[in-house]
Amino acid sequence: MIVDLPDTTTSKVTKALVRIREEGGAVALGRVLTLIISTRLGEEEEAIEAANDASREHPMRVIVVSTSGNPDDHSDARLDAQIRVGGDAGASEVIIVRAYGDTASDKEGLVTGLLLPDAPVVVWWPGDAPNSASQSALGRIAQRRITDAAAASNPLAALDHLSETYAPGDTDFAWTRLTLWRAQLAAVLDQPPYEQITDIEVLGAADSPSTALLAAWLQLQLQVEVRLQVTSPSTGSSGIQGVRLYRASGVVELERSIPNIATLSQPGQPTHDISLPRRNLRDCLAEELRRLDPDSLFGEVIQNGLAQLNKPARLQPNGSR
Repeated sequence: MIVDLPDTTTSKVTKALVRIREEGGAVALGRVLTLIISTRLGEEEEAIEAANDASREHPMRVIVVSTSGNPDDHSDARLDAQIRVGGDAGASEVIIVRAYGDTASDKEGLVTGLLLPDAPVVVWWPGDAPNSASQSALGRIAQRRITDAAAASNPLAALDHLSETYAPGDTDFAWTRLTLWRAQLAAVLDQPPYEQITDIEVLGAADSPSTALLAAWLQLQLQVEVRLQVTSPSTGSSGIQGVRLYRASGVVELERSIPNIATLSQPGQPTHDISLPRRNLRDCLAEELRRLDPDSLFGEVIQNGLAQLNKPARLQPNGSR
């Protein structure tokens, strides 16, 4: 069911929610969190679809705050809203507030009366992120703050900026997209022979923030200098393309040369094809909503790992890498 509320107020939206609950039996009971999506006018639907899909794992209230994103927007102040429940909202209830003119200047005020009581708040910026996620109007009221450097006009610059402004509770989908890669590489290193890694190469597109984070994570965890090799976007390749781990017995190579499939080759073992799909928004969002505490490893990688990338790895006190 979809209910449109043109030229309205947050108070009227709240009353409409109560009325819908009373008349149709749609309840907020069982909702585990409030997800706030901050996006531009006209760019809401892809994020809403991802949230609806993720809500089947995490029942929640979704509040979409949609503005022009232009600080010089001098259109008449107005708030249009829409409420979606039932089949139009997955396992969530979706409230879309489209703010125009001066109404868009107080994002926190737009959502305060719509938050679920005593429930965690997560904010997601699918497009351009604020200058400082934790200090933004919506970020200040959230336990977790999700950005996506890959959506920025300059993804690597966005990653560097996130490193400078990071606060516990921040995360980025560039990191979430690494989960399958990190799990596969960790599984390889958990198998014999348990030899020291002496050199690492990471291959990926020049504009891929996930490639940079993977290289930073490997260097930070293994204390071995990583050689980051990038390809031009003009080659048609995007994202992470492969990882090579060098050790005495030979090279372990995990390469994704075709979409969704990676080839794992190790000395003395058969070559394996492994499912390694590019993760969509739904998968990334569902994963991030599984934990509401700060991701300390991401914090270490974004703050320290990136700064060490392409610098010689530190030697441990015992002289080993």
